[in-house]
Amino acid sequence: MTIKIVVADDHKLFRQGLIGLMRAHDDLVEVIGEASTGQEAVQLAHQLQPDVILMDIQMPDGDGLKATREIRQSLPNVAVVMLTASELDEHLYEAVRLGAAGYLLKDLDAAELFELLVGVTRNEVAMTRAMASRLLKIMVNGNNQNDADNKLTDREMEVLQLLAQGASNPQIAEDLFITINTVKTHISHILSKLQVENRTQAAAYAVQKGIVPPE
Repeated sequence: MTIKIVVADDHKLFRQGLIGLMRAHDDLVEVIGEASTGQEAVQLAHQLQPDVILMDIQMPDGDGLKATREIRQSLPNVAVVMLTASELDEHLYEAVRLGAAGYLLKDLDAAELFELLVGVTRNEVAMTRAMASRLLKIMVNGNNQNDADNKLTDREMEVLQLLAQGASNPQIAEDLFITINTVKTHISHILSKLQVENRTQAAAYAVQKGIVPPE
């Protein structure tokens, strides 16, 4: 039985190269779809219901982490394995916390990639020893990782404070001397990091955590 895979990566050359590699191993894997954005990955997950989605992190129209959260919430039988160039601890921690079945770097050896993908079908975690060791260190030493607000950048914290005070996007842009599009991007990141669905929930979180005082 072959593993049905969707490849989600916004870099066309890498995506096509990976698909070509997998087609040369059609006894193990079958690529049934490809996506170039996070939203496309979510749509294909629902349409095709693959065994595994290989998901990049930094993509337009909803990044890979946001897409992973949506897929895991609605399609728990679809495994998502991050395949990324990002070695950031915060990305590794967030991916695992959201339910990703693995976290692999793009410089991974092809033979090891296929071995780990087969492991995913046996409910094993697709992660190299080096990455697993890093995750363990994060879990043991990364006390700040336990609070979602500690993952916000200084600018995102400023936006959250203004948002919680009832400021509109134009007001936030004016107060922080940034564009409205930049405000929208910051808010999108805030919602993703706090795992909330809208501004109201983000504001409630800010009050609950004492980021802004209650009215």
